Amino acid sequence: MEVNYHDYLRLEKILNAQAPESDKHNLPAHDEMLFIVIHQAYELWFKQLHHEVDSVGTILSKPALNDNSPALQTIVHRLSRCVTILRVLVHQIDIMETMTPMDFLDFRDMLRPASGFQSWQFKELEAKLGLKFEHRHGQQYYTSQLRKEHVEVIKNAEAGKSLLQLLNSWLERMPFLKEGADESFWSNYKTSYQSSLAEAERNNIEAFEEMFGDKGNAEGRSLSPAACRAALFIMLYRGYPLLQLPFQLLNCLLEIDEQLSSWRYRHVNMVHRMIGTRIGTGGSTGKDYLKAAADKHYIFREIAQLNSFLIERRKLPALSTTVEARLGFNH
Repeated sequence: MEVNYHDYLRLEKILNAQAPESDKHNLPAHDEMLFIVIHQAYELWFKQLHHEVDSVGTILSKPALNDNSPALQTIVHRLSRCVTILRVLVHQIDIMETMTPMDFLDFRDMLRPASGFQSWQFKELEAKLGLKFEHRHGQQYYTSQLRKEHVEVIKNAEAGKSLLQLLNSWLERMPFLKEGADESFWSNYKTSYQSSLAEAERNNIEAFEEMFGDKGNAEGRSLSPAACRAALFIMLYRGYPLLQLPFQLLNCLLEIDEQLSSWRYRHVNMVHRMIGTRIGTGGSTGKDYLKAAADKHYIFREIAQLNSFLIERRKLPALSTTVEARLGFNH
């Protein structure tokens, strides 16, 4: 049977999936169609993000991951795609902002209590990436407006291994330095780092011990000291062939956080522009809630914090010829 474009894309369903509330009330509001299409597009892109993140999680959850294999390239490629999709989500706000506050008021009150706060796909995505319940803003009601089946979807995502947890396990499996050499390297690195600090930064050495020392406080952490040491090593020596893809992986995760943050802050500004200090249609505090969530919901915060512990290239400890050979694929 031949495949038809219309049938393959289910256009009959998609193009008839817009039902403006203003039409039902016989109070036509021209911009409600735009409002619906943009949010439907968001949900479709969220579905694609789930598809990509799930596939990356499946690869990372394998007992071993050959860093010379196409598997790591696949992970980086798909995470890069996630970054590009998130950029599109940010830019969609430009289209939304062609709607004026008065245009929005033509149909806003008809939407209650529907709200973007009820996007269970987005909350599920945050959980899959690694946003823990205890780190969420507004814990007491973040699922209160969702249907029971959607709450279960989110709870299942929270109970599973997140991308952040899988990243931690992957980093812990990457001992670049053998026992003894590892301790010596980090001792030398700490000395070089300490000498690079300005007087006002002297307390950073305590943060260094907390981040990388095995006796560091594990409470509230997502990445173990061993994983942090591996991640910092990747950042420091990313010029070596074996570390280029791992560095790109870490960088993709930072970009995902950056784009999610950009999306949240653009949303904050758009809401402020549209409704000022009024409450959201779902009953939240509107702009204030969104701003607080944006400030708190950084998922890969600990990877970003590693940049606080970098030193200049010319001061990096020299690697042994054995380690250099391993990092150059010659092993």
